[in-house]
Amino acid sequence: MLKVMVVEDEEQIRMILGKMIEKSEGCQVVASCGNFAAAISEFIKLRPDVVFMDIDLGGESGLDCAKAITEVDPKVKIVFATAHSEYMANAFEIYAFDYLVKPFDLERITKTLTRIKSMTETVPTEVSTGKSDSSFDKLVIRGKEEINLIDTEDIIMVERTDGMTRIVTKDEVFLTTTSLSSVQEKLDPARFMRCHKSYIIRTDAVKKLEIYGRWTYTVTLKDTEETALMTADKYNEMKQNFAF
Repeated sequence: MLKVMVVEDEEQIRMILGKMIEKSEGCQVVASCGNFAAAISEFIKLRPDVVFMDIDLGGESGLDCAKAITEVDPKVKIVFATAHSEYMANAFEIYAFDYLVKPFDLERITKTLTRIKSMTETVPTEVSTGKSDSSFDKLVIRGKEEINLIDTEDIIMVERTDGMTRIVTKDEVFLTTTSLSSVQEKLDPARFMRCHKSYIIRTDAVKKLEIYGRWTYTVTLKDTEETALMTADKYNEMKQNFAF
């Protein structure tokens, strides 16, 4: 049974959302809270698997509340359910699992809960699968006029050049002023390597390594014609990890 907590300052919406959640098979609303303090207290006591969180809790910040909850349990799934779509980028920066905009749609809620249930049913918490943690699933990139949500599964490499960071996927290249280090913090270290001061690569996308100079290698990657550079130290680290 998936334990769900609803954090929403408007009582009527809390009730409606709770009923919609419990229409999804295998889900139980174990707590329904209207403010920051009650949410933290109930979460510590009941340890729900999923928290549906409003952004505005009667003047209190749902984003700050979500951050506090994830500090208690980093594995909890946060689903923001709010009328404030403009906070989507901030929500995904704290690794929200999903973002639902009012008015809520039963089919959309059911789909989100089904995804969460399938993850908890197929991946026992005591077993390490080698798959990336769900908190690394999305990378939020702010542009001048848009916000891009990139699936990290699609990222092949990241390059810092000419004062910009280029995020290369199979189908598209995204540009951002965000530093390479900031992007690296949001990527799963089990799957991505800072192979050079100017490059991050997805390790399972590496196709070929060639000597470029005395202390450097050229990295050929799958699904792109672009290449990256790798230092000798990182080459040795990769060589040890992959036993080649």
